[in-house]
Amino acid sequence: MRRLPQDCLNLLEIALVLNAMGCIQSLSCKPKVFKESISVLEIKSSIDSTPTSIDESSNVVLRYRTPHFRATAQVLVPPISGNETWRVGWIQGCNHMEFYNYYGDLGKSSWELPDLEQGKIPAISDSDGVNYPWYGNTTETCTVTGPTIRDTKFTVSMNDNFYPSVTWAVPVNQGNTPKLTGIHRDQSFTTWLVAINMASGEHVILQTIKWRMKLEITVNPSLSQGQRAKLKEPFTQEQPRVLSKNEPIPPSALVKPNANDAQVLMWRPNNGKPVVVIAPRHQWVKADRTP
Repeated sequence: MRRLPQDCLNLLEIALVLNAMGCIQSLSCKPKVFKESISVLEIKSSIDSTPTSIDESSNVVLRYRTPHFRATAQVLVPPISGNETWRVGWIQGCNHMEFYNYYGDLGKSSWELPDLEQGKIPAISDSDGVNYPWYGNTTETCTVTGPTIRDTKFTVSMNDNFYPSVTWAVPVNQGNTPKLTGIHRDQSFTTWLVAINMASGEHVILQTIKWRMKLEITVNPSLSQGQRAKLKEPFTQEQPRVLSKNEPIPPSALVKPNANDAQVLMWRPNNGKPVVVIAPRHQWVKADRTP
């Protein structure tokens, strides 16, 4: 049997060693990119099973409180060799909003996000309005500053729900007589778990969650206060979906304005022209859409 030359044997030995190390694509093992090494060890997401509660204690407004959406993730950040700072946390955008308060045959009031409804943006930031782009800056984020010599493991969590006030009376020039007959609300959100390099702005999406909150409340304004409103549906909300494939974050979900600052309260009578009841705190400009 013919023997292989010594240099061929040496190359064969090297190849066998590299194969055992998992480096079968190249003779040099390429280190894994740092951001690709940030991992989610566990993620949980749910909406409480309790139904929306209704409060009629005020003679001016009806209040309701929806169950909470909750998201919690345990994250592992590998050692950081340099002086980089990475922040990991939750970013949320609103993709769709229907928020109507009906006043019988008089008309309806509605909270609206004009640019979202007109399709000019696919989502709007649901940040707290201070710590853009983050949903919040307490339990919602964690900051890791290098250099670090070992893995950093932590938990970030967030929760969200609706607790608005709706006037019993028509919100424009109609006195104080109760006229409210119903409430319809249907909102959809995307919530991202994200790691961002605070110097470069480079980001990696670790997880994407989709969730929705709906409610229908019927109101009989002729009944005594405390007995007017009833939850029609749903009594249990659809549970959130943790996506198997992440979705990109639209630029409009990362910058001002947030939904609270961009929304406008309209009165839309069945007869007559719409009236702006509460103008948005922030007026859109072109720069807002292209950060």
